[in-house]
Amino acid sequence: MPLTPPAPPRNPVGGHVPVAGGLAAKGLAYAERIGAEAVQVFVANPRGWATGPGDPAEDERFRARCAASGIPAYVHTPYLINVGSHTAATAELSVASLRHSLRRGRAIGARGVVVHTGSATGGRTRAAALAQVRERMLPLLEELTHDDDPWLLLEPTAGQGFSLCSLAEDLGPYLDALDRHPRVGVCLDTCHAFAAGHDLDAPGGAERLLDELTAVAGPGRLRLVHANDSVGARGSRRDRHANIGPGLIGADAFAGLLRHPATRDVPFVIETPGGPEGHAADVKLLKSLREAPDGAAAGPGEPAAHPAGPADPAGPTGP
Repeated sequence: MPLTPPAPPRNPVGGHVPVAGGLAAKGLAYAERIGAEAVQVFVANPRGWATGPGDPAEDERFRARCAASGIPAYVHTPYLINVGSHTAATAELSVASLRHSLRRGRAIGARGVVVHTGSATGGRTRAAALAQVRERMLPLLEELTHDDDPWLLLEPTAGQGFSLCSLAEDLGPYLDALDRHPRVGVCLDTCHAFAAGHDLDAPGGAERLLDELTAVAGPGRLRLVHANDSVGARGSRRDRHANIGPGLIGADAFAGLLRHPATRDVPFVIETPGGPEGHAADVKLLKSLREAPDGAAAGPGEPAAHPAGPADPAGPTGP
């Protein structure tokens, strides 16, 4: 008889894992090294348009091992995607790239595919860009007809340029443009929300953000949290991730996020600097916040466990 996968924790905590060398062979080995209970991966070049079919045997190994271990998996789409772009070629490539990620997500058993919500470029109004998002994305969403198709998860950005979504309130018009499709959810990036202006660093800030997000998007739409502290100040519009605790958001906010009803059973995935030691420390800290009575912050000295410090200025911004 097949083994029953272990019951998942209340909020699986994990990370974005490298997969060069194989989704299962490299990605899940890294996940085990950092103590991850959930994973996020790229299935295409994150900074390009090239797409590939993947390796069916490796896809099946990854899918089977995640299922056996009870590890939820997610896909992050390439950064270039902007379905609302004024450039026809960019819009077309964006749809093709997103379709590829959704299909590859289904092949590897991903629960969701995360996409940045994009921006209004070329001097277009937000309304015009959202009209194009509707025109090009609704047909794509109608292709999600398989029971094991992943959800499409909208990730608001940090507010750079003419972002279509950065604050929680921006999700309303975006979801409306997509007719609030039943397979569309939200991925909340804490660094992005803070950089866009949400007061996660203030007492009750995490609760206010989640209350607003739930009111705007609706219950059950929040499907994933990118748990990242921030190098930049509140409202800076700087998308620079820091390790949990040493950044300007602070560990208390993550405790508040973990104990809020809107995040019940929602995985928390880190995209922080520091390599495996820093990632393992972030995962350990988030687990301690999850298990602490009433989500209280960890004891003194916990954040200092990060060997990489608050950030790696030379490193890339997280996904």
